[in-house]
Amino acid sequence: MVPTEEKAEWLERIRDIFDNKIPFNKVLGLKVHSLDMERPKIRFAMHDALVGNYIRGSLHGGVISAVIDVTGGLSAFMGLQKKLAGEPLDIKLEKFRKLGTIDLRIDYLRPGVGKMFEATGYVLRTGHKVAVTRIELKNETEQLIAVGTGAYVIA
Repeated sequence: MVPTEEKAEWLERIRDIFDNKIPFNKVLGLKVHSLDMERPKIRFAMHDALVGNYIRGSLHGGVISAVIDVTGGLSAFMGLQKKLAGEPLDIKLEKFRKLGTIDLRIDYLRPGVGKMFEATGYVLRTGHKVAVTRIELKNETEQLIAVGTGAYVIA
């Protein structure tokens, strides 16, 4: 069992990686909302730089894809963290170095209209070298905007 203080530091360091250390996440305004081991969540607010269709004011498809990719990567990383239970904190966090997208499929279901958005991911399978994830992107009214499936190298 991981001591509470160590778990809190571990989760805060993961949050710091995704919120502060990845410049592109900062550009998009992404913030980790939940580091739940089973279903991590990322939130972001709509702003002018994210608009793809200026008439409708909807999210650019590339933004949707990027958010789904980031959330899938976070989900894959959390899935790997579960497999590393009992390992020292630095060993667990060092695994981020090897994390990378292998494949990503996005299904755009409706225009990305809203003020706030939340992407939730979960792991379908964590293997020795690859994790496969599923991600949903919704707006503040729980309207499903897009779904994605991603494969990530984890080793």
